[in-house]
Amino acid sequence: MSRFSARTDFPRTWNPLARALAERRARGLPVLDLTETNPTRVGLPAPRPELLAHPGALDYAPEPQGMLSAREAVAAHLSTRGARVSPEHLVLSASTSESYGWLFKLLCEPGDNVLVPAPSYPLFEYLTRLEGVETRPYRLPRAHGFGLDVEAVAAAKNERTRAVLVVNPGNPTGHYLHQGELEALSTLCAQEGLALVSDEVFSDFAWDEEPGRVATVAGRAPPMLTFSLSGLSKVVGLPGLKLGWTHVGGPEALRDEALARLELVADTYLSVNTPVQLALPGLLAHTRRFQAALLARVKENRRLLREARPRNAPWDMVPAHGGWSTVLRIPLEPGEEAMCLELLDAGVVVQPGYFYDLIGGAFLVLSLLPPPDVFAAALEPLVRVLATSG
Repeated sequence: MSRFSARTDFPRTWNPLARALAERRARGLPVLDLTETNPTRVGLPAPRPELLAHPGALDYAPEPQGMLSAREAVAAHLSTRGARVSPEHLVLSASTSESYGWLFKLLCEPGDNVLVPAPSYPLFEYLTRLEGVETRPYRLPRAHGFGLDVEAVAAAKNERTRAVLVVNPGNPTGHYLHQGELEALSTLCAQEGLALVSDEVFSDFAWDEEPGRVATVAGRAPPMLTFSLSGLSKVVGLPGLKLGWTHVGGPEALRDEALARLELVADTYLSVNTPVQLALPGLLAHTRRFQAALLARVKENRRLLREARPRNAPWDMVPAHGGWSTVLRIPLEPGEEAMCLELLDAGVVVQPGYFYDLIGGAFLVLSLLPPPDVFAAALEPLVRVLATSG
């Protein structure tokens, strides 16, 4: 009989919401999907497909850290965000998920742990477990707008902690890391010998000017190892092209040792394909057009949601400053899952807050990416159903 590793023994039972959604679609009933986060399916501008038809697309001359021309394009992109970085300090991968896997290999022995924010996107449990690494959550207090509390980070670590992960801005909470928070976290990491891994895939999508906001940890001179992650999936809205990047920073000796080891890991996989690397300068040139359209979409849907909320409604929007989602705080009764099922009966799909480990109340998470006509159509049943709660 075959034996399988415990690392891949994840629960596969559908939750009630997933079952109800599948049943509704099987019956051919309409669905207004406020969970859609795939930018290629919501009518946003895309670059010209010819960009991938480079004359050298079929050549093969692998470079473990990625082609220099591609790394130079990423460095130029980061410079427009205020980060002066060297292409030599960048490592390309197929995605930020793959980058995480490489970093856990680099930093952790089996049984070590990394500190992860809660609430956050439910991905880290899978990525760490597949590497034999454990997660230890640190809470982002709602009283701080889901901002970082360095005391909560310090309380979560133990003798086997190797790194602290931050998501900047939080997903789905939309809170950016601030300068004072980064300084306090840097001091803690330096004192405890911890690396800082900063997931910045949504960093370009700030809704407004915010004093002290940290756009990226790349290009700084931190006292500890830092890894800044992003990629095409969010920056240019092209999740199918599979290219991510990691900037490695920190004290020179540590940084160079990390890069040498990551080069060996990357050389083992050689996961990034040639056509997308050759096309990268042109793809990143599309960034401004795509991001302007996406931010206009997000702001319009937020406006529609604010205007649809009746005065004295039993629900409200949790304050945030960026990203692609919004969080609604709703009454504790009848509960998140019951409310999601009731909304699904009315033809609207949203996510419950517990998907993201939101606690201290009841919450719904909505994507702000759907076309405004779809979003507006969903608001009537959403507001009607929420009006009966509490």
